[in-house]
Amino acid sequence: MNRTAIVTGASSPRGIGRATALLLASQGWNIGVLDIAPADSLTSEITSTYNVKAHAATADVSNESQVVAAIDELEAALPPIAALANLAGVSSPIPYLELTSDEWHRVININLNGVHYVTHRVAQSMVRHSYGRIVSVSSTSAQLGGGTYSKTPYSVAKAGVLGLTRALARELGPHGITVNAIAPGPIDTDIMGGPLTPERREALVDTLLINHLGQPQDVASAIAFLMSETSAYITGHTLNVDGGLYMH
Repeated sequence: MNRTAIVTGASSPRGIGRATALLLASQGWNIGVLDIAPADSLTSEITSTYNVKAHAATADVSNESQVVAAIDELEAALPPIAALANLAGVSSPIPYLELTSDEWHRVININLNGVHYVTHRVAQSMVRHSYGRIVSVSSTSAQLGGGTYSKTPYSVAKAGVLGLTRALARELGPHGITVNAIAPGPIDTDIMGGPLTPERREALVDTLLINHLGQPQDVASAIAFLMSETSAYITGHTLNVDGGLYMH
């Protein structure tokens, strides 16, 4: 496979992005990492562990010109882009009545506009090759209106990701591109507000149908499936990886 998967938001040591990049590399994907923080240590780990190419570019996903320049850099350094995992995001636990305009726009710009900016640039390349797999990470917060850790602007942005996913599945399907979303429930990462106390962990587990929190690898595995050839007939879908939270 001489194809590249772009992964955004992969520099956090305990994040879903890092787990996704490593899993995809283990499956033979070349990896392009786009993050606001340098991710050269991750790409070095990938190239030293797996027989694939990897390159990192820095960009704030809420800045379209930075995103375009970063994708241009990744495309020049790596084989053709065939897949994209939109993982860059921020949490926001501020109650609605205390919400400032700046916080609203910060969360929407990163969690929704950022997904659009990256996807728009990557889709232009995928269309040229008549092939692509796009997977964006939403959240059960989009379906439940919060209830995990983050509140209103996060839920709104993640709901927007679901609408964007469905609209793109319609528009990009004729070009051989599938577009899907993952809606994680509580995952044991720092975006949940840092390492969890035993009390908070127990309270979160009580909201699930199974007796443990999700791990980054759980979401990474779902992303890898939706990027694989075996998922060719799945598009416009939201896959909940949530321990039964949404059903509960």
